[in-house]
Amino acid sequence: MQDKINQFAVIPISYDDSLLDNREKIVMEKLYRASKVIDEIFLNQVFDRNQEIRDSLRQLKDDHSKLHYDYFTIMFGPFDRLDQNKPFIGQITKPLGANFYPSDISKEEFENWLVQNPGDKQRFTSEFTVIRREGEKLIAIPYSEFYRNQLDLITRWLLDAAEYTDNPSLKKYLQTRAAAFSTNDYYESDLAWMDLRDNKIELVIGPYEVYEDELFNYKASFESFVTIKDSQESAQLEHLAAFLPDIEKNLPLADTDKSYSRGQESPIVVVQLVFSAGDAKAGVQTLAFNLPNDERVRQLKGSKKVMLKNMHEAKFKALLYPIARIVMDPSQLPAVTFDAFFKHTLMHEISHGVGPGFIERNGHKSEVKKELKETYSRIEECKADVLGMYNLSYLIDKGVYPSALSEQMYSTFLAGVFRSVRFGINEAHGAGTAIIYNYLLEKGAYVYDPQTLKVKVNFNRIGQAIHDLAAELLTIEARGDYQGACDFIQQYAVRSASLEKLCAELTHLPVDIRPVFEIEKKYTEK
Repeated sequence: MQDKINQFAVIPISYDDSLLDNREKIVMEKLYRASKVIDEIFLNQVFDRNQEIRDSLRQLKDDHSKLHYDYFTIMFGPFDRLDQNKPFIGQITKPLGANFYPSDISKEEFENWLVQNPGDKQRFTSEFTVIRREGEKLIAIPYSEFYRNQLDLITRWLLDAAEYTDNPSLKKYLQTRAAAFSTNDYYESDLAWMDLRDNKIELVIGPYEVYEDELFNYKASFESFVTIKDSQESAQLEHLAAFLPDIEKNLPLADTDKSYSRGQESPIVVVQLVFSAGDAKAGVQTLAFNLPNDERVRQLKGSKKVMLKNMHEAKFKALLYPIARIVMDPSQLPAVTFDAFFKHTLMHEISHGVGPGFIERNGHKSEVKKELKETYSRIEECKADVLGMYNLSYLIDKGVYPSALSEQMYSTFLAGVFRSVRFGINEAHGAGTAIIYNYLLEKGAYVYDPQTLKVKVNFNRIGQAIHDLAAELLTIEARGDYQGACDFIQQYAVRSASLEKLCAELTHLPVDIRPVFEIEKKYTEK
């Protein structure tokens, strides 16, 4: 158990509260306390016995139980997120649908129910309902009802914070998001989040990503990010939004499948993370995010990219560069840079907002995520990584960035493959990078030397290979090709021989970081 815990390098995450006035400090504390409740909701979403197991571990005082409790806290449950969700407590198998569905439900039962009860489809596939049994029936319960007690508490904290903020746009977001927790309709508050202006405090809180639902990728998990905006860094990236139409036009995809109708506001914000909660904190830590996921908001306004700079700095220093020194051909090690790491993450997030969103399937309107079901997260994360390189290369060609960044981008991403794959190929980001590695190795764009146990980029081939892979992924999404997604994942999301050997060289390094938040210590002691 200690070895498992040691997979996470402990990193203090501090923040400069001198940037905040006295009223903003009060707002920050209230947002932190609201986010602590998010941890409790997500714990429930992961597994129906989580609270029971946690309470039992807390009561046991022996060293072994303390270690189990520590790892349980990191993983938000008794399942090892770095080892295909295998149990490290008991012999329990994690349900594919986590606690969003009855633990004994199968995909076939769920799908058959919708065939027999087509009027239930919208409620049952909503991101914001929990499926439960009621006698012989299946029912959909809105999050606003199922998590009512916790959401009422969060609502009070948000409304209290709204009373202290002097920023009108932040006040509106806090008020509309508080209302959304009772109505189960997040549309207006997502619009308000997109409209945040002149704010020092950047917050996102609510149900967003669907990774935890491995049954269908339908159900959204609760998460929170409490951050302080770096206005100077953010201002330097504002010009990138103007390139979105050209980036969309340049995609290797039929023009009829491109999404020119999406909003083009696309603000980019650089922040320092103060506290994260729920899905954002479970196991592997988030570097950046692109929200909201509601395609209606994206059609109207686009999406916002938020870059957590202090998390990038921590992961590059503790993880990525040490990995590069072991797996990369020495000739390409100088090209592994923090700048390339940060800029690729930025383009990864921008790339989530381009390409197919709403599509037509079998004569009816649908969404990519609904058609690709449980494959969506892996295909979409892979797409964003590939387009991150493809679109960054486009901006380099346009003179937005220097040509030297090209080799740095490709080399740094290759080193980063091994950082992500170590999260596990059952996890969306790990699976996505495994697909990229194996595909590019097959195309000769990556070259592995079994004698030296080193890998390098073939700069003569990688550009075309990235283009071809991007085209395949975008076409799967544009067609809503569920079977094609399954086949592609089965072929490439594997721990191939060279991937296995290179990862074996890294076992002494931490897999990810474990943030210790200064704000948590500050208010726990208080």
